Amino acid sequence: MSLGVLGALVAALAYGAATVLQAIGVRRFADAPLRPWTHRIWAGRLYAVGLSLDAAGFLASVLALRTLPLFVVESAIASSVGVTAVLSAVVLQVRLEEREKVALAWTSAGLVALAFSARQGPALRPDPAGTLVLCGVVPVAMVLALGWRLPRDSKLGVTLLSAAAGLGFGGVGVAARVLELPQPWWHAVGDPLVIALVLHTALAMTAYAVALERVRATTVAAVTFVVETLVPAAIGLLWLGDAVRHGPGWVLVAVLGFAATLAGSIALASHAEPAASPAAVQ
Repeated sequence: MSLGVLGALVAALAYGAATVLQAIGVRRFADAPLRPWTHRIWAGRLYAVGLSLDAAGFLASVLALRTLPLFVVESAIASSVGVTAVLSAVVLQVRLEEREKVALAWTSAGLVALAFSARQGPALRPDPAGTLVLCGVVPVAMVLALGWRLPRDSKLGVTLLSAAAGLGFGGVGVAARVLELPQPWWHAVGDPLVIALVLHTALAMTAYAVALERVRATTVAAVTFVVETLVPAAIGLLWLGDAVRHGPGWVLVAVLGFAATLAGSIALASHAEPAASPAAVQ
């Protein structure tokens, strides 16, 4: 197993586990007595653990992006919802339906196909025009995020917010794929790619959180997964030198693997924000 594949696997595991821990932490915090406040903070400590796992997942994904194409790493990140589904069944006693078990199988098979079909190697450093385009996606996503101004029950508003989150998360992946840290590392502070990464992160997290306040996680996660996975994959293949292995059949394997992973992740989107079972969180 290459270091890149290991990083993508760790990222999926970390993100999936973080979602479950955050769900438990939020509910324990809400159920704790208001006084003393220290008891309430302690009750929600698993949320902080989940945030730490999110950070670990991000670092692992950056490691994976050093050598793996965007279509592999972004698919692995989307598949973290499968990890959430499994842990929800084990820890929170959330019952998995038959279709969700099939989706887990499809997602796993798709990831294996992607891991074998991808050609590993660093991305091409974008020219100034490419960097400008990446930064220019930020205002586009900000325009989409204006969906929050629409009524809370507006399907269009939720779709726009979810698409903005997907663009933001995708922008983070693209920036991390092409970013080259100089020595010493603090010289990167003024790098446009670093600025783009920070802006995309802030925008994605904000838009995703606002969208989740309006509807079930299923709708939000499904739209976000599609945009977050498809857009970076296209950018990587068209402009950053991402490719599949040479040889007959590998393109078909990659396409089928990508489709299976994305379809399985969308089918499991209901577990993007699992409901904690009271019996499981005591």
